[in-house]
Amino acid sequence: MTSLSITVKYASFAVFATLANLFAQELTIRFYSAFLNIYAGILAGTLVGLICKYYLDKRFIFGCRASSALNDMRTFLAYSLTGIGTTLLFWMAEISFELLYGTKFARYLGAVIGLTIGYVVKYQLDKHYVFPKREV
Repeated sequence: MTSLSITVKYASFAVFATLANLFAQELTIRFYSAFLNIYAGILAGTLVGLICKYYLDKRFIFGCRASSALNDMRTFLAYSLTGIGTTLLFWMAEISFELLYGTKFARYLGAVIGLTIGYVVKYQLDKHYVFPKREV
């Protein structure tokens, strides 16, 4: 696969995962209107985005096919661990925009900015630490 092809696919998957994240956030906030509902939405969106992006990256970006459920679980764990810092960055951007501007549009704009920066960094982490050229 050429680097342009990888970039286009990765960007497309990032957009898809971002939309899935924001959709899950919105659904959570609409159905859970109790205390700290925005944070529950952010958490739900993060989980949905993580699962979507893991499957797409594993299969279509890195061409990884796990040889067993245990190996797939280990790979998912490594993928999740490399995302801790990028997830914190995304959360800080989204929450900062919420606190600064107090609108749903601003909160989601902060999420998109944070996720975009996070996905750029995450690709490099995954390439080197999660999906190096090896059999999983």
